[in-house]
Amino acid sequence: MLYIRMIFIMIVNLYMSRVILETLGVDDYGIYNVVGGFVTLFTVLSGSLSNAISRFITIEIGRNNDEKLHKVFYTSVNVMILLALLILLLIEIVGIWFLNYKMQIPDSRLIAANWVLQCSAFTFVVNLINIPYNGCIIAHEKMTAFAYISILEVMLKLFSVLLLYFIKEDRLIFYGVMLFIVSVVIRVCYELYCSRHFKECKYRMRIDNGLLREIFSMASWNMFGAGAGVLNNHGVNLLINLFFGVTVNAARGIATQVNSAVSQFTTSFTTAINPQITKSYASGEIDKMNGLVFKGARFSFYLMLLISLPIIIETPIILKLWLKIVPEHTVVFSRLTIVCALISVLTTGLFTVSMATGKIMKYQIVIGSLALSIFVLSYISFYLGAPVEATYIIAVLIEILIMFARIIIVNKYVKFGVGEFFCKVIGNVLCVSITSSLLPIIMYTHVDESIFSFILVSVVTVGSTLLSVYFIGLYKDERVFLTTIIRKKINNLL
Repeated sequence: MLYIRMIFIMIVNLYMSRVILETLGVDDYGIYNVVGGFVTLFTVLSGSLSNAISRFITIEIGRNNDEKLHKVFYTSVNVMILLALLILLLIEIVGIWFLNYKMQIPDSRLIAANWVLQCSAFTFVVNLINIPYNGCIIAHEKMTAFAYISILEVMLKLFSVLLLYFIKEDRLIFYGVMLFIVSVVIRVCYELYCSRHFKECKYRMRIDNGLLREIFSMASWNMFGAGAGVLNNHGVNLLINLFFGVTVNAARGIATQVNSAVSQFTTSFTTAINPQITKSYASGEIDKMNGLVFKGARFSFYLMLLISLPIIIETPIILKLWLKIVPEHTVVFSRLTIVCALISVLTTGLFTVSMATGKIMKYQIVIGSLALSIFVLSYISFYLGAPVEATYIIAVLIEILIMFARIIIVNKYVKFGVGEFFCKVIGNVLCVSITSSLLPIIMYTHVDESIFSFILVSVVTVGSTLLSVYFIGLYKDERVFLTTIIRKKINNLL
């Protein structure tokens, strides 16, 4: 169900990006991207708490402690309500001032930009209160329900986007309002499902002080890492706006959409495997947890490589087919963004391990500092006159350092073997990546750009990747297991 969800959402999101760019235009698309990104800056306050809440919910499910699980839920909901009010207040004070006096927004679009800010703020607040409910669904591994609600959400967003063709008034304002309405509908769906299926999801207007201290103790260190991540993703977006203007923001927004679509392949996998990693640690099954981390790293990378390699090779023609208007810099932005995601996905599971152990101080200080350096180095580069692509090159280099840092730090918490990880995971995926890309790159450089060559190169790339993963990426027992499953499925169909 998660993969059906992923494929559907990916196709719809790619189509929606084209319609939004076409109906809003490059400048309004850039305005929505940068203003919405500014609101997301406030996830520095919420992201740390949401990770802590998800961890506590999953841990208590793993320990079968129903009483404390109920306390975690109602305490989390009330904390998120209070946090939502605080963030809304900050946006109304800081956000409005920054939008109207610091950002490069054309005077004729300031009113629309302020509407977008308000709609984005309230949408963010509604989604914030959803976090404990969403966390319960994933922790209980009710992936079918999660998939259905996600599909409903993207269908409602698609409907909102298609309505833009028929709106004669300000389309940017209309789009912002519709996204807020969609967030309210999904909020109701989450609450109805959780209250009917999970006994711990009974709201009480109480906060358990002891649990609150535990959550904030973990969240206090997460906050630094969350802040660095927000600056990495959205602070750089603001820097691009200040140094290069909204047109380049549009290119970055499209690159982000491409990366989001590609990342859906691994998001589905990690969404399913992360609760198992946390529960394995909670029940003391460390060997099982290590096995999940190792396999999760490899399989996540393979899934992303399967879809990202054709996109990296054929980015120019894909963007031409997808978008009627391709802003400058979009091709380079898209390619380097995907490379960053491929590097990052290798050690995503290590963050889950760190959260499960609760020993996150050193992890967040080191990883957060490295992530923060992307924003700082990007500002220095732009100030010195470097081209806008410099921020992506910096991000790739820092992402490599982050990967090494995660491996070394988490190995001190749970001994899984640095050498073994480099051999079984890093070395393995490097071999697969090289063998997968050789033939497609040779073909791409020797044929003229056309629809036929695009289809041919894409088919060869997918085939080359599948063969490389099967014969090089998978171990013998994994190949036997996969072959057995495929044969059973074929026999069932026949």
